[in-house]
Amino acid sequence: AVVSTQSTWERSLVANLSAANDYKQAHIQTEDAQMMVKSSRVVYSAGFFLTVSPDTLIEVAQSCVERNAIFAVNLSAEFIVEFFKDKLASVVEYADFVFGNETEAAKYAAVNKLENGEAATVAQAIAALPSKRKRPRTVVITQGSGETVVAQGGKVHKFAVPALDADAIVDTNGAGDAFVGGFLSQLLLGKKLKVCVDGAHYAAQVIIRTSGTKLEGQPSFSE
Repeated sequence: AVVSTQSTWERSLVANLSAANDYKQAHIQTEDAQMMVKSSRVVYSAGFFLTVSPDTLIEVAQSCVERNAIFAVNLSAEFIVEFFKDKLASVVEYADFVFGNETEAAKYAAVNKLENGEAATVAQAIAALPSKRKRPRTVVITQGSGETVVAQGGKVHKFAVPALDADAIVDTNGAGDAFVGGFLSQLLLGKKLKVCVDGAHYAAQVIIRTSGTKLEGQPSFSE
């Protein structure tokens, strides 16, 4: 498949899900898989997994609750929010962290009939959903070069994205995944929210300035 755009750096990802479509809950119940699940301090899943084996995701999320490990999930795409609404809601109940972007947030608002589709409104709504966790849920909504919005503990925080020259952008694929990776890397180090978001912005901007997944050198992120 080919997608042509007028931009030199915007493109579409056409995925072949292949083996992912055949994932069964039994795969997570092997000895090796269970060892990884039960030893993980943080478990993160894209929302796409809801289309294949939601029961697997619930099993892993339940394990996180029992061990007080962190469980995070991503809205991932507008069609997940719209057509897998109930499955998404059942997984969010277990989530300590929920990530998404502005288009997914707008779709969430429309599907769930919120008063508006603003990132702050949606983040607060998701943060307030029923939870199986003892700690408050944190919801992070990105808006491209616009402010990153975080709802946590009944408050909304907004973080400016560092300026980046458009000419430096090479490939926007993977920006959201890199953002989450950067955020969780700092969370694992016990850093405060602002540093987690700073790490997320840094990682996302590294990826969008890189063609594909070829990374060179050492990270230069610092608080």
